[in-house]
Amino acid sequence: MIYEENIVQKKIQNIDIRFGLVYPNVYKIAMSSLGYQIIYNLLNDRDDCFCERIIFPNTRSIETNSPSSDFNILSFTIQFEEDYFNLVKILKESNIPLRREDRTEKDPLIIAGGPTVTANPMPIADFVDIFIIGEGENVLSEFLDLYREIPNPHENLDKFLDIESLYIPKFNNKTEISLIEDMDNGYHITYPIIIHTDDKEYTPVFQNAIMLNVSRGCSRGCRFCMSGYLYRPTRETSLEKLIEIAETSRKNSGLNRIALIGPAVSDYSRIDELIESLEERGFEISTPSMRIETITNKSLEYLKKSGLKTLTIAPESIYHLRKRINKDIPDELIDNLIDSALNIGFNLKFYFIIGFPNETKEDIIELKDYIKDIDSRKDKIDHSLSVKFSINPLIPKAQTPLQWDTYNMASIKKKIKYLKKELNGINLKFDSPKLGLKQYILSCGGKDISKLIEKSADENIGIKEWEKHVPQYNTDDKLPWDNIDLGYRKDFLKEEREKMDLNITTEWCQESKCYNCKYNCYY
Repeated sequence: MIYEENIVQKKIQNIDIRFGLVYPNVYKIAMSSLGYQIIYNLLNDRDDCFCERIIFPNTRSIETNSPSSDFNILSFTIQFEEDYFNLVKILKESNIPLRREDRTEKDPLIIAGGPTVTANPMPIADFVDIFIIGEGENVLSEFLDLYREIPNPHENLDKFLDIESLYIPKFNNKTEISLIEDMDNGYHITYPIIIHTDDKEYTPVFQNAIMLNVSRGCSRGCRFCMSGYLYRPTRETSLEKLIEIAETSRKNSGLNRIALIGPAVSDYSRIDELIESLEERGFEISTPSMRIETITNKSLEYLKKSGLKTLTIAPESIYHLRKRINKDIPDELIDNLIDSALNIGFNLKFYFIIGFPNETKEDIIELKDYIKDIDSRKDKIDHSLSVKFSINPLIPKAQTPLQWDTYNMASIKKKIKYLKKELNGINLKFDSPKLGLKQYILSCGGKDISKLIEKSADENIGIKEWEKHVPQYNTDDKLPWDNIDLGYRKDFLKEEREKMDLNITTEWCQESKCYNCKYNCYY
Protein backbone atom coordinates (compact mmCIF):
# COMPACT_ATOMS: atom_id res chain seq x y z
CA MET A 1 0.00 0.00 0.00
CA ILE A 2 1.37 3.39 -0.99
CA TYR A 3 -0.05 6.91 -0.92
CA GLU A 4 1.64 10.10 -2.14
CA GLU A 5 1.14 13.76 -1.29
CA ASN A 6 2.23 16.79 -3.32
CA ILE A 7 1.94 15.04 -6.68
CA VAL A 8 0.69 17.07 -9.65
CA GLN A 9 -2.69 16.52 -11.29
CA LYS A 10 -3.89 18.36 -14.40
CA LYS A 11 -6.77 18.06 -16.84
CA ILE A 12 -5.38 16.29 -19.88
CA GLN A 13 -7.77 18.02 -22.27
CA ASN A 14 -6.16 21.37 -21.41
CA ILE A 15 -2.61 20.17 -22.11
CA ASP A 16 -0.54 20.61 -25.29
CA ILE A 17 2.35 18.33 -24.34
CA ARG A 18 2.02 15.07 -22.45
CA PHE A 19 5.46 14.27 -21.07
CA GLY A 20 6.22 10.81 -19.68
CA LEU A 21 9.16 11.02 -17.28
CA VAL A 22 10.52 7.49 -17.18
CA TYR A 23 12.85 6.10 -14.55
CA PRO A 24 14.09 2.68 -15.72
CA ASN A 25 14.71 1.42 -12.20
CA VAL A 26 12.51 0.69 -9.20
CA TYR A 27 10.39 3.22 -7.30
CA LYS A 28 12.68 3.32 -4.25
CA ILE A 29 15.64 4.39 -6.40
CA ALA A 30 13.63 6.74 -8.59
CA MET A 31 12.21 8.68 -5.67
CA SER A 32 15.69 8.99 -4.14
CA SER A 33 16.87 10.87 -7.23
CA LEU A 34 16.88 14.63 -6.81
CA GLY A 35 17.40 15.16 -10.53
CA TYR A 36 14.33 13.08 -11.40
CA GLN A 37 12.16 15.07 -9.03
CA ILE A 38 13.57 18.41 -10.23
CA ILE A 39 12.54 17.65 -13.82
CA TYR A 40 9.09 16.52 -12.64
CA ASN A 41 8.45 19.78 -10.80
CA LEU A 42 10.13 22.02 -13.37
CA LEU A 43 8.03 20.77 -16.28
CA ASN A 44 4.81 20.77 -14.32
CA ASP A 45 5.32 24.47 -13.63
CA ARG A 46 4.51 24.96 -17.32
CA ASP A 47 0.81 25.41 -18.05
CA ASP A 48 1.13 23.70 -21.44
CA CYS A 49 2.80 20.52 -20.15
CA PHE A 50 1.71 17.66 -17.91
CA CYS A 51 4.71 15.65 -16.73
CA GLU A 52 3.80 12.22 -15.35
CA ARG A 53 6.08 9.62 -13.80
CA ILE A 54 6.53 6.14 -15.24
CA ILE A 55 8.70 3.95 -13.04
CA PHE A 56 9.96 0.46 -13.91
CA PRO A 57 8.67 -2.25 -13.99
CA ASN A 58 5.41 -0.40 -14.70
CA THR A 59 4.77 1.00 -18.16
CA ARG A 60 1.81 3.14 -17.09
CA SER A 61 2.04 6.52 -15.40
CA ILE A 62 1.52 7.02 -11.69
CA GLU A 63 -0.57 10.17 -12.08
CA THR A 64 -3.26 8.98 -14.54
CA ASN A 65 -2.44 5.31 -15.19
CA SER A 66 -1.90 6.16 -18.86
CA PRO A 67 0.12 3.74 -21.04
CA SER A 68 3.55 4.90 -22.15
CA SER A 69 2.43 4.97 -25.78
CA ASP A 70 -0.10 7.74 -25.00
CA PHE A 71 2.57 10.37 -24.36
CA ASN A 72 3.98 12.86 -26.85
CA ILE A 73 7.43 12.52 -25.32
CA LEU A 74 9.00 9.76 -23.27
CA SER A 75 12.07 10.99 -21.39
CA PHE A 76 14.35 8.44 -19.71
CA THR A 77 16.38 9.54 -16.67
CA ILE A 78 19.33 7.14 -16.59
CA GLN A 79 21.65 6.94 -13.60
CA PHE A 80 23.14 3.46 -14.09
CA GLU A 81 24.36 1.59 -17.16
CA GLU A 82 22.34 -1.53 -16.27
CA ASP A 83 19.18 0.57 -16.66
CA TYR A 84 19.69 0.34 -20.44
CA PHE A 85 18.13 -3.12 -20.30
CA ASN A 86 15.03 -1.73 -18.59
CA LEU A 87 14.74 1.04 -21.18
CA VAL A 88 14.49 -1.65 -23.86
CA LYS A 89 11.96 -3.64 -21.83
CA ILE A 90 9.72 -0.60 -21.28
CA LEU A 91 9.65 0.27 -24.98
CA LYS A 92 8.98 -3.30 -26.02
CA GLU A 93 6.24 -3.88 -23.44
CA SER A 94 4.63 -0.59 -24.48
CA ASN A 95 4.55 -1.68 -28.14
CA ILE A 96 6.72 1.28 -29.09
CA PRO A 97 9.17 0.42 -31.89
CA LEU A 98 12.58 -0.02 -30.29
CA ARG A 99 14.73 1.45 -33.03
CA ARG A 100 14.25 5.12 -33.81
CA GLU A 101 14.08 4.65 -37.59
CA ASP A 102 11.02 2.40 -37.14
CA ARG A 103 8.98 4.94 -35.19
CA THR A 104 6.40 7.25 -36.76
CA GLU A 105 4.56 10.41 -35.76
CA LYS A 106 2.07 8.17 -33.90
CA ASP A 107 4.84 7.12 -31.47
CA PRO A 108 6.30 9.17 -28.62
CA LEU A 109 9.52 11.04 -29.23
CA ILE A 110 12.16 9.23 -27.15
CA ILE A 111 14.69 11.39 -25.30
CA ALA A 112 17.17 10.53 -22.55
CA GLY A 113 19.48 12.22 -20.07
CA GLY A 114 21.57 11.47 -17.00
CA PRO A 115 25.24 10.92 -16.19
CA THR A 116 25.82 7.67 -18.09
CA VAL A 117 24.46 9.00 -21.39
CA THR A 118 26.11 12.38 -20.89
CA ALA A 119 29.44 10.56 -20.78
CA ASN A 120 28.69 8.14 -23.62
CA PRO A 121 25.27 7.88 -25.29
CA MET A 122 26.44 5.50 -28.01
CA PRO A 123 25.40 2.09 -26.58
CA ILE A 124 21.71 3.13 -26.72
CA ALA A 125 21.93 5.64 -29.59
CA ASP A 126 19.87 3.35 -31.87
CA PHE A 127 16.94 3.49 -29.42
CA VAL A 128 16.84 7.22 -28.60
CA ASP A 129 15.89 10.18 -30.80
CA ILE A 130 17.54 12.92 -28.75
CA PHE A 131 19.95 12.96 -25.79
CA ILE A 132 20.22 15.84 -23.35
CA ILE A 133 23.89 16.25 -22.48
CA GLY A 134 24.47 17.57 -18.96
CA GLU A 135 22.03 19.27 -16.61
CA GLY A 136 18.60 19.27 -18.22
CA GLU A 137 17.09 22.34 -16.55
CA ASN A 138 18.99 24.59 -18.96
CA VAL A 139 17.71 22.76 -22.00
CA LEU A 140 14.24 21.32 -21.48
CA SER A 141 12.17 24.50 -21.59
CA GLU A 142 13.75 25.62 -24.86
CA PHE A 143 13.36 22.10 -26.21
CA LEU A 144 9.62 22.02 -25.39
CA ASP A 145 9.07 25.50 -26.83
CA LEU A 146 10.53 24.31 -30.13
CA TYR A 147 8.72 20.96 -29.96
CA ARG A 148 5.38 22.79 -29.96
CA GLU A 149 6.27 24.51 -33.24
CA ILE A 150 7.29 21.38 -35.16
CA PRO A 151 4.41 19.50 -36.80
CA ASN A 152 6.17 16.11 -37.00
CA PRO A 153 9.26 15.99 -34.77
CA HIS A 154 10.26 12.47 -35.92
CA GLU A 155 10.65 13.74 -39.48
CA ASN A 156 12.19 17.06 -38.49
CA LEU A 157 14.84 16.18 -35.93
CA ASP A 158 17.25 18.53 -37.69
CA LYS A 159 15.24 21.46 -36.30
CA PHE A 160 16.56 20.61 -32.84
CA LEU A 161 20.20 20.95 -33.88
CA ASP A 162 20.08 24.67 -33.10
CA ILE A 163 19.60 23.92 -29.39
CA GLU A 164 22.90 23.52 -27.58
CA SER A 165 23.61 20.38 -25.55
CA LEU A 166 21.34 18.09 -27.58
CA TYR A 167 22.99 15.07 -29.17
CA ILE A 168 20.92 13.66 -32.04
CA PRO A 169 22.20 10.22 -33.12
CA LYS A 170 20.70 10.51 -36.62
CA PHE A 171 23.18 13.32 -37.34
CA ASN A 172 25.98 12.31 -34.95
CA ASN A 173 26.43 16.00 -34.23
CA LYS A 174 29.06 17.50 -31.97
CA THR A 175 27.62 19.05 -28.85
CA GLU A 176 28.78 20.62 -25.59
CA ILE A 177 27.58 19.85 -22.08
CA SER A 178 24.98 22.06 -20.40
CA LEU A 179 25.69 23.19 -16.84
CA ILE A 180 23.84 25.49 -14.42
CA GLU A 181 26.22 28.36 -13.67
CA ASP A 182 24.38 30.05 -10.79
CA MET A 183 22.93 27.56 -8.32
CA ASP A 184 20.84 30.20 -6.55
CA ASN A 185 18.98 30.75 -9.82
CA GLY A 186 18.76 27.03 -10.56
CA TYR A 187 15.59 25.04 -9.92
CA HIS A 188 15.04 23.97 -6.30
CA ILE A 189 12.15 21.82 -5.13
CA THR A 190 9.92 23.42 -2.49
CA TYR A 191 6.99 21.00 -2.78
CA PRO A 192 8.65 17.65 -2.08
CA ILE A 193 6.56 14.53 -2.69
CA ILE A 194 5.59 12.81 0.56
CA ILE A 195 5.33 9.01 0.46
CA HIS A 196 3.23 7.00 2.91
CA THR A 197 4.00 3.28 2.89
CA ASP A 198 4.87 0.41 5.22
CA ASP A 199 6.66 -1.43 2.42
CA LYS A 200 10.46 -1.03 2.55
CA GLU A 201 10.58 -1.76 -1.19
CA TYR A 202 8.91 1.62 -1.77
CA THR A 203 10.73 3.62 0.92
CA PRO A 204 13.30 6.03 -0.60
CA VAL A 205 16.88 6.04 0.67
CA PHE A 206 16.32 9.29 2.55
CA GLN A 207 12.76 8.30 3.51
CA ASN A 208 10.57 11.43 3.52
CA ALA A 209 13.12 14.21 3.41
CA ILE A 210 13.62 17.66 1.95
CA MET A 211 16.50 17.18 -0.51
CA LEU A 212 18.68 20.29 -0.41
CA ASN A 213 20.88 20.68 -3.50
CA VAL A 214 23.94 22.02 -1.68
CA SER A 215 26.31 21.90 -4.63
CA ARG A 216 27.03 20.40 -8.02
CA GLY A 217 30.28 19.41 -9.59
CA CYS A 218 33.51 18.31 -7.93
CA SER A 219 36.97 19.41 -9.01
CA ARG A 220 38.93 17.19 -6.63
CA GLY A 221 40.08 15.19 -9.63
CA CYS A 222 39.81 11.58 -8.42
CA ARG A 223 40.91 9.93 -11.64
CA PHE A 224 38.40 7.07 -11.59
CA CYS A 225 35.31 9.20 -10.86
CA MET A 226 33.06 9.91 -13.85
CA SER A 227 30.83 12.33 -11.95
CA GLY A 228 33.83 14.42 -10.96
CA TYR A 229 34.76 14.93 -14.61
CA LEU A 230 31.27 15.34 -16.08
CA TYR A 231 30.00 18.21 -13.96
CA ARG A 232 32.98 20.45 -13.24
CA PRO A 233 33.37 23.13 -11.98
CA THR A 234 32.04 23.09 -8.43
CA ARG A 235 28.98 25.30 -8.02
CA GLU A 236 27.43 26.07 -4.64
CA THR A 237 24.00 27.21 -3.54
CA SER A 238 24.35 30.08 -1.08
CA LEU A 239 23.75 29.41 2.62
CA GLU A 240 20.92 31.93 2.68
CA LYS A 241 19.20 30.28 -0.29
CA LEU A 242 19.47 26.82 1.26
CA ILE A 243 17.91 27.97 4.53
CA GLU A 244 15.12 29.67 2.57
CA ILE A 245 14.42 26.48 0.57
CA ALA A 246 14.44 24.35 3.73
CA GLU A 247 11.96 26.59 5.54
CA THR A 248 9.66 26.95 2.50
CA SER A 249 9.70 23.20 1.89
CA ARG A 250 8.86 22.47 5.52
CA LYS A 251 5.95 24.89 5.33
CA ASN A 252 4.66 23.23 2.16
CA SER A 253 5.15 19.63 3.26
CA GLY A 254 5.37 19.43 7.03
CA LEU A 255 8.65 17.51 6.64
CA ASN A 256 11.35 18.11 9.20
CA ARG A 257 14.10 15.90 7.81
CA ILE A 258 16.83 17.30 5.53
CA ALA A 259 19.02 15.34 3.13
CA LEU A 260 22.04 17.35 2.00
CA ILE A 261 22.74 16.47 -1.63
CA GLY A 262 26.00 17.10 -3.46
CA PRO A 263 28.99 15.20 -4.84
CA ALA A 264 30.99 16.00 -1.70
CA VAL A 265 28.78 17.76 0.82
CA SER A 266 31.52 18.40 3.38
CA ASP A 267 33.44 20.37 0.73
CA TYR A 268 30.70 22.99 0.87
CA SER A 269 32.48 26.20 1.86
CA ARG A 270 30.08 26.94 4.76
CA ILE A 271 29.22 23.39 5.78
CA ASP A 272 29.53 23.89 9.55
CA GLU A 273 27.35 27.01 9.39
CA LEU A 274 24.78 25.17 7.26
CA ILE A 275 24.51 22.18 9.57
CA GLU A 276 24.42 24.38 12.67
CA SER A 277 21.75 26.67 11.18
CA LEU A 278 19.55 23.75 10.17
CA GLU A 279 19.98 22.00 13.52
CA GLU A 280 19.09 25.20 15.41
CA ARG A 281 15.89 25.39 13.35
CA GLY A 282 14.92 21.92 14.49
CA PHE A 283 15.73 19.99 11.31
CA GLU A 284 17.06 16.43 11.34
CA ILE A 285 19.97 16.12 8.92
CA SER A 286 21.40 13.29 6.85
CA THR A 287 23.86 13.22 3.98
CA PRO A 288 25.12 10.50 1.63
CA SER A 289 28.41 12.13 0.69
CA MET A 290 31.17 13.53 2.90
CA ARG A 291 34.81 14.08 1.92
CA ILE A 292 37.26 12.74 4.48
CA GLU A 293 39.50 15.84 4.25
CA THR A 294 36.75 18.31 5.11
CA ILE A 295 34.67 16.53 7.74
CA THR A 296 35.15 18.39 11.02
CA ASN A 297 34.40 17.26 14.55
CA LYS A 298 31.92 20.10 14.76
CA SER A 299 30.04 18.74 11.74
CA LEU A 300 30.08 15.25 13.22
CA GLU A 301 28.64 16.47 16.50
CA TYR A 302 25.82 18.37 14.78
CA LEU A 303 25.03 15.46 12.46
CA LYS A 304 24.85 13.08 15.39
CA LYS A 305 22.70 15.49 17.38
CA SER A 306 20.32 15.87 14.42
CA GLY A 307 19.77 12.11 14.20
CA LEU A 308 22.31 10.71 11.71
CA LYS A 309 23.30 7.19 12.79
CA THR A 310 25.69 5.92 10.11
CA LEU A 311 28.64 7.75 8.58
CA THR A 312 29.87 6.64 5.14
CA ILE A 313 33.60 6.92 4.44
CA ALA A 314 35.34 6.15 1.13
CA PRO A 315 39.10 5.62 1.52
CA GLU A 316 39.00 3.72 -1.83
CA SER A 317 42.32 1.91 -1.25
CA ILE A 318 45.63 1.89 0.59
CA TYR A 319 47.61 5.11 0.67
CA HIS A 320 49.99 4.77 -2.27
CA LEU A 321 47.14 3.73 -4.60
CA ARG A 322 44.96 6.55 -3.25
CA LYS A 323 47.73 8.93 -4.23
CA ARG A 324 47.89 7.46 -7.75
CA ILE A 325 44.16 8.05 -8.27
CA ASN A 326 44.61 11.63 -7.02
CA LYS A 327 42.96 11.05 -3.67
CA ASP A 328 46.01 11.96 -1.61
CA ILE A 329 44.58 11.43 1.87
CA PRO A 330 47.09 10.17 4.47
CA ASP A 331 46.13 7.22 6.67
CA GLU A 332 46.51 9.39 9.77
CA LEU A 333 43.68 11.65 8.65
CA ILE A 334 41.38 8.69 8.03
CA ASP A 335 42.36 7.08 11.34
CA ASN A 336 41.55 10.28 13.24
CA LEU A 337 38.17 10.53 11.53
CA ILE A 338 37.36 6.90 12.34
CA ASP A 339 38.22 7.35 16.01
CA SER A 340 36.26 10.61 16.24
CA ALA A 341 33.20 9.09 14.58
CA LEU A 342 33.26 5.99 16.78
CA ASN A 343 33.74 8.07 19.93
CA ILE A 344 30.71 10.17 19.00
CA GLY A 345 28.70 6.97 18.46
CA PHE A 346 28.41 6.59 14.68
CA ASN A 347 28.07 3.29 12.90
CA LEU A 348 30.49 3.27 9.97
CA LYS A 349 30.31 2.10 6.38
CA PHE A 350 33.44 1.99 4.21
CA TYR A 351 33.82 1.85 0.43
CA PHE A 352 36.91 0.33 -1.17
CA ILE A 353 37.83 -0.35 -4.80
CA ILE A 354 40.05 -3.09 -6.20
CA GLY A 355 41.50 -3.45 -9.68
CA PHE A 356 43.35 -0.14 -10.08
CA PRO A 357 46.09 0.01 -12.76
CA ASN A 358 49.46 -1.01 -11.31
CA GLU A 359 47.78 -2.75 -8.33
CA THR A 360 49.90 -5.68 -7.10
CA LYS A 361 49.41 -8.77 -4.97
CA GLU A 362 51.27 -6.97 -2.19
CA ASP A 363 48.79 -4.09 -2.41
CA ILE A 364 45.88 -6.48 -1.85
CA ILE A 365 47.64 -8.00 1.15
CA GLU A 366 48.16 -4.51 2.57
CA LEU A 367 44.50 -3.70 1.91
CA LYS A 368 43.49 -6.83 3.82
CA ASP A 369 45.56 -5.73 6.81
CA TYR A 370 44.16 -2.19 6.61
CA ILE A 371 40.57 -3.44 6.69
CA LYS A 372 41.34 -5.69 9.65
CA ASP A 373 42.83 -2.73 11.51
CA ILE A 374 39.79 -0.55 10.83
CA ASP A 375 37.41 -3.28 11.95
CA SER A 376 39.30 -3.79 15.20
CA ARG A 377 38.91 -0.14 16.22
CA LYS A 378 35.25 -0.48 17.18
CA ASP A 379 36.12 -3.06 19.85
CA LYS A 380 38.58 -0.64 21.43
CA ILE A 381 35.95 2.12 21.60
CA ASP A 382 32.45 0.61 21.52
CA HIS A 383 31.97 -2.98 20.32
CA SER A 384 28.20 -2.43 19.98
CA LEU A 385 28.73 -0.15 16.98
CA SER A 386 28.48 -1.51 13.45
CA VAL A 387 31.33 -1.34 10.95
CA LYS A 388 30.62 -2.51 7.40
CA PHE A 389 32.76 -2.71 4.29
CA SER A 390 31.80 -2.64 0.61
CA ILE A 391 34.51 -3.72 -1.85
CA ASN A 392 33.84 -3.05 -5.52
CA PRO A 393 35.78 -3.68 -8.73
CA LEU A 394 37.07 -0.62 -10.56
CA ILE A 395 34.97 0.17 -13.63
CA PRO A 396 36.86 2.35 -16.13
CA LYS A 397 34.48 5.06 -17.30
CA ALA A 398 34.17 7.14 -20.44
CA GLN A 399 35.28 10.78 -20.13
CA THR A 400 37.79 10.03 -17.34
CA PRO A 401 41.58 9.48 -17.39
CA LEU A 402 40.87 5.74 -17.20
CA GLN A 403 38.79 5.67 -20.39
CA TRP A 404 41.61 3.92 -22.28
CA ASP A 405 42.03 1.19 -19.63
CA THR A 406 40.34 -2.19 -19.74
CA TYR A 407 38.72 -4.53 -17.20
CA ASN A 408 40.39 -7.77 -16.10
CA MET A 409 37.66 -10.01 -14.70
CA ALA A 410 39.97 -12.93 -13.94
CA SER A 411 42.23 -10.73 -11.83
CA ILE A 412 39.25 -9.24 -9.96
CA LYS A 413 37.94 -12.73 -9.17
CA LYS A 414 41.28 -13.79 -7.69
CA LYS A 415 41.47 -10.70 -5.50
CA ILE A 416 37.93 -11.15 -4.21
CA LYS A 417 38.55 -14.83 -3.45
CA TYR A 418 41.63 -13.92 -1.42
CA LEU A 419 39.94 -11.12 0.52
CA LYS A 420 36.88 -13.26 1.32
CA LYS A 421 39.12 -15.95 2.78
CA GLU A 422 41.41 -13.64 4.74
CA LEU A 423 38.65 -11.37 6.05
CA ASN A 424 36.27 -14.10 7.15
CA GLY A 425 34.12 -12.87 10.05
CA ILE A 426 34.23 -9.21 9.01
CA ASN A 427 31.04 -7.60 7.66
CA LEU A 428 31.95 -7.49 3.95
CA LYS A 429 30.00 -7.04 0.74
CA PHE A 430 31.51 -7.57 -2.70
CA ASP A 431 30.11 -6.46 -6.05
CA SER A 432 30.02 -9.16 -8.73
CA PRO A 433 33.05 -9.30 -11.07
CA LYS A 434 30.72 -10.40 -13.88
CA LEU A 435 28.43 -7.44 -13.32
CA GLY A 436 31.50 -5.21 -13.32
CA LEU A 437 32.45 -6.53 -16.76
CA LYS A 438 28.99 -5.71 -18.12
CA GLN A 439 29.13 -2.23 -16.59
CA TYR A 440 32.50 -1.60 -18.21
CA ILE A 441 31.26 -2.65 -21.65
CA LEU A 442 28.11 -0.54 -21.28
CA SER A 443 30.18 2.45 -20.12
CA CYS A 444 32.92 2.34 -22.74
CA GLY A 445 31.29 0.53 -25.65
CA GLY A 446 30.11 1.93 -28.95
CA LYS A 447 26.97 1.62 -31.07
CA ASP A 448 27.63 -2.08 -31.70
CA ILE A 449 26.64 -2.75 -28.07
CA SER A 450 22.99 -1.95 -28.86
CA LYS A 451 22.38 -5.43 -30.30
CA LEU A 452 23.75 -6.98 -27.12
CA ILE A 453 21.55 -4.75 -24.95
CA GLU A 454 18.46 -5.65 -26.99
CA LYS A 455 19.23 -9.35 -26.79
CA SER A 456 19.95 -9.17 -23.04
CA ALA A 457 16.55 -7.67 -22.36
CA ASP A 458 14.90 -10.88 -23.56
CA GLU A 459 17.35 -13.60 -22.60
CA ASN A 460 20.27 -14.36 -20.32
CA ILE A 461 23.50 -13.90 -22.25
CA GLY A 462 26.50 -15.83 -21.01
CA ILE A 463 29.57 -14.01 -19.79
CA LYS A 464 31.63 -15.52 -22.63
CA GLU A 465 29.59 -13.57 -25.16
CA TRP A 466 29.97 -10.38 -23.12
CA GLU A 467 33.73 -10.85 -23.05
CA LYS A 468 33.80 -10.73 -26.86
CA HIS A 469 32.71 -7.09 -26.65
CA VAL A 470 35.37 -5.82 -24.23
CA PRO A 471 36.79 -2.60 -25.77
CA GLN A 472 40.52 -2.22 -26.35
CA TYR A 473 41.54 1.42 -26.80
CA ASN A 474 44.84 3.16 -27.32
CA THR A 475 45.28 6.78 -26.31
CA ASP A 476 45.39 7.90 -29.95
CA ASP A 477 42.19 6.08 -30.96
CA LYS A 478 39.01 7.85 -31.93
CA LEU A 479 36.57 7.05 -29.14
CA PRO A 480 32.82 6.44 -29.56
CA TRP A 481 31.95 9.46 -27.39
CA ASP A 482 34.35 11.96 -29.00
CA ASN A 483 31.46 14.13 -30.25
CA ILE A 484 30.35 14.73 -26.65
CA ASP A 485 32.35 17.74 -25.50
CA LEU A 486 32.59 18.27 -21.73
CA GLY A 487 34.63 21.42 -22.23
CA TYR A 488 38.09 20.02 -21.46
CA ARG A 489 41.19 21.00 -23.35
CA LYS A 490 42.16 18.14 -25.62
CA ASP A 491 45.10 16.61 -23.74
CA PHE A 492 43.96 17.08 -20.15
CA LEU A 493 42.69 13.53 -19.59
CA LYS A 494 45.81 12.06 -21.18
CA GLU A 495 48.00 14.15 -18.89
CA GLU A 496 46.07 12.90 -15.86
CA ARG A 497 46.47 9.29 -16.99
CA GLU A 498 50.22 9.78 -17.43
CA LYS A 499 50.45 11.38 -13.98
CA MET A 500 48.77 8.29 -12.55
CA ASP A 501 51.55 6.04 -13.84
CA LEU A 502 54.16 8.50 -12.59
CA ASN A 503 52.48 8.76 -9.16
CA ILE A 504 52.06 12.53 -9.53
CA THR A 505 49.10 14.25 -7.91
CA THR A 506 47.15 17.20 -9.27
CA GLU A 507 46.33 19.41 -6.31
CA TRP A 508 42.76 20.57 -5.75
CA CYS A 509 42.33 23.70 -7.85
CA GLN A 510 40.13 25.37 -5.23
CA GLU A 511 43.08 25.43 -2.83
CA SER A 512 45.99 25.45 -5.26
CA LYS A 513 45.88 26.91 -8.77
CA CYS A 514 43.90 26.71 -11.99
CA TYR A 515 45.14 23.97 -14.35
CA ASN A 516 43.14 25.26 -17.31
CA CYS A 517 41.48 21.85 -17.57
CA LYS A 518 38.30 23.36 -19.05
CA TYR A 519 38.05 26.10 -21.58
CA ASN A 520 34.59 27.05 -20.29
CA CYS A 521 35.34 27.03 -16.57
CA TYR A 522 33.66 29.87 -14.72
CA TYR A 523 34.58 28.92 -11.18
